[in-house]
Amino acid sequence: MNTGVKITAFAAAAAVTFTAAYGVGAAADPIRQDPHPATRHAAHNGMSAGHGDGHADATPAGLQISQAGYTLDLKTPRVTAGEKSELRFAIRDQQRRQVTSYRREHDKELHLILASRDLITYRHLHPTRATNGTWSTPVTLPNAGSYRVLADFTPAAEGAPGITLGADLAASGTYQAPAMPKPTAATTVDGYTVTFDGKLTPGSAAEITLSVSRNGHPITDLQPYLGAYGHLVALRSGDLAYLHVHPNGEPGDGTTKPGPGIAFTATAPSAGTYRLFLDFKHHGTVHTAAFTVQTDKTAAPKTADTQEHGDHKH
Repeated sequence: MNTGVKITAFAAAAAVTFTAAYGVGAAADPIRQDPHPATRHAAHNGMSAGHGDGHADATPAGLQISQAGYTLDLKTPRVTAGEKSELRFAIRDQQRRQVTSYRREHDKELHLILASRDLITYRHLHPTRATNGTWSTPVTLPNAGSYRVLADFTPAAEGAPGITLGADLAASGTYQAPAMPKPTAATTVDGYTVTFDGKLTPGSAAEITLSVSRNGHPITDLQPYLGAYGHLVALRSGDLAYLHVHPNGEPGDGTTKPGPGIAFTATAPSAGTYRLFLDFKHHGTVHTAAFTVQTDKTAAPKTADTQEHGDHKH
């Protein structure tokens, strides 16, 4: 039986800092997707962007608060669990000015990922930017504990790389440590069944396919969401290193079908545990299916027909 622990905002923040330090020290390899299919997405392949000197930064995406001359300024470092809050932040350049101009990627200037350190709560958000460069979005976090805020963006400056910056967020309240959901080859969300086919192999590119069905019938009329039939975010357990993968193909290219399968190519950096979050849109509603995946070659996922009880919203 888990015993609830009361966490103040200060204690939660301290817990976040400790966890982040442990995670960064425990993970040395980057998450990256196959770089060959789409070099225009190189900045979102899990490798941190270069610094303009021709050398790539090998730090995994999302682990740094500052990179390539840009800094994530999280103006709301703590909230109260269960209460609606406004999350505010800005991206600052080398002169500490708030950035007000971005290149649109997948229909948005910035994608914000908010995930709990236990990888149970997940949000894929699209905040609003004020003219002075301050971003804001309403959030209600269900559980106390440590969270990671990940800002995925591309500055409008010529030659600027795509960047993912990360910062820690604390939610105060009574914390109960949940168990990580076990690896499965199928999960159910909002009446849809999503199956995982393929295997993440450390150190080599592999194709994985996630297929969507409902009541035993394949879904063949998925709708484009942010310019694609599906978006996949992978977070590594421990340090929450970030990978935003996009499908192999896109709507209107003459070959990519709107379901039931959505194919991705990705490379895992090391054996371990990952949480994968698939966003897909059908009948005007976006749904998020979550999987726990082990990259250990000896650990094959087991099929499960039960609903996974995570907390995933947009």
